[in-house]
Amino acid sequence: MLNHLRLTVAVAITLGLSGLGPSSAWAERIWDSELRRYLTEDEMNHAEVFMTEEEAVKIMLPKSQHIRKEILRLSQERKELVEQRIGWKFPEDSFEVYIGETGDKVDGYAMIHNTIGKHKHMTYMVGVDAKGRCSNVELLVFREAKGSEVGRKRFNSQYEGRTVFDPIRINKDIINISGATMSVRSISAGVKRVLVLIDEFYLKPLGLGSDTVPTRQAEKGFFDFLLNN
Repeated sequence: MLNHLRLTVAVAITLGLSGLGPSSAWAERIWDSELRRYLTEDEMNHAEVFMTEEEAVKIMLPKSQHIRKEILRLSQERKELVEQRIGWKFPEDSFEVYIGETGDKVDGYAMIHNTIGKHKHMTYMVGVDAKGRCSNVELLVFREAKGSEVGRKRFNSQYEGRTVFDPIRINKDIINISGATMSVRSISAGVKRVLVLIDEFYLKPLGLGSDTVPTRQAEKGFFDFLLNN
């Protein structure tokens, strides 16, 4: 009888028939399997702001004389191509991209990303230089109760220099943070997606992308060096 009652209440909450409504705090409670309890209201509303978007852009593109912002919109075909390259699907079909320029030269790119950590989305910016290498990662807003160590420079500096040829794997390419594995996984996935997006939509059209012969030769030479030393 007790199990039946629990099931009835759960169904009622899901369908919005319990009288509390689907937007009630009860219906929105989040279970944390690691803590083995529901998150408190303070934990659910937690948001730690590290910097603004404008501040992050200045860090990503510090020497650019001119910075412009544009919306990158993906057709279904191009979206599927990016998903195939990174190895997973994502819901977004548009992204904000900052482009830093000095004269007629592109200095680099920066993209805002929102990817989910353990329970909520975190907001961060990824910088990419003119050759397609990750130049910086900065955490803007962290909304989890713990794990904000992913915003520290000693952690996110691990992404600097990574390219589309790097798998960016946790505990192999990127050192994990105990208790923040989902946040680390989320940022790693986001960095990989940014690198592929910049490569596909900005570098390739300029003849500087991963499909060029010099780029492939440079990467091959680097891997040969690793194997022979």
